[in-house]
Amino acid sequence: MDGFNLKENNNSDARSQKVTRLPLTSDYVFKRIFAREENNSMLKDFLEAILNIHINKVEVKNPELTPNMADEKLGILDLKLDIDNERVVDVEMQVSNEHNIKERSSTYLSKLAAEQLKAKQNYKELKKIITINILKYNYLERNAYHSIARMKYEHTNPIEFVDMGYNEEEEEATNTFEMHFIELPKFKQKNPECNTKLEQWLWLIDGSKEEKVEMSAKENEEINKTVKELNKLSKDPDEIAKYEEREWSIMRYNVEMKTNRELGEKDGEARGREEGRREGEKTTKEKIVKALKNMNLSIEQIAQAVELTEKEVEKILKV
Repeated sequence: MDGFNLKENNNSDARSQKVTRLPLTSDYVFKRIFAREENNSMLKDFLEAILNIHINKVEVKNPELTPNMADEKLGILDLKLDIDNERVVDVEMQVSNEHNIKERSSTYLSKLAAEQLKAKQNYKELKKIITINILKYNYLERNAYHSIARMKYEHTNPIEFVDMGYNEEEEEATNTFEMHFIELPKFKQKNPECNTKLEQWLWLIDGSKEEKVEMSAKENEEINKTVKELNKLSKDPDEIAKYEEREWSIMRYNVEMKTNRELGEKDGEARGREEGRREGEKTTKEKIVKALKNMNLSIEQIAQAVELTEKEVEKILKV
């Protein structure tokens, strides 16, 4: 399980601390930090970095971490947010590649829209709906580590992935829906400096380069506060136990899913071989029946020779 170290002394500055930290790439740790009301300023700063907007207020709609959530194989620890009563946002940390993140994200968009319509019953009152997917694996076939999907007219693609340098002059079909994909391996490979707020936050979340985390904490006070919160969480035995439960639950689920897929493939191969064998036997018997008929054997004699009923022999000969 992931973790990284920084030095620690009695100073209040998180940059000087040394703690084996729980990783922010854990969905449990991520939500445990950012769902807390007292950490709202950190969440706001993080979202501003991703969405490139100014935010006055962020409300977490699902702050609870239910006691049994760590044991639920299919439980999703995401963050559902309302930004300035103008945007509905779902943030999810993805560690395992289930090869369906685009479809899942699209489903979330539809679900969030349906929830709004159910409450308002008015399309014109729909808030902008955004999904943010932070991936610990590469998924999209493009070089950018931060990609945004918006709906476009057919003269481009129905959904086109674009970099942060998106050309606002390109005509959109609607600005109601937006999907963000942040691929941490691509970010790490590009190895950017800590020049932007997004780069600073992503180095903290990635957690693989201590010097980058220290630099980010030095440049951004909200990141410095987040590091201190993460240090505190990482020294709590109860929180460590919950994190480990969640990680083992995910690991078991992934192993079970992989095993089921492999068994399904083997079962399919076995069924295919059996069906092929049966089809081969059927074809062989049909050839034998027709050959025996050409030798002027009776239906009764042919049936006895190939171990079929007389009706089955007649059916073959009629084809």
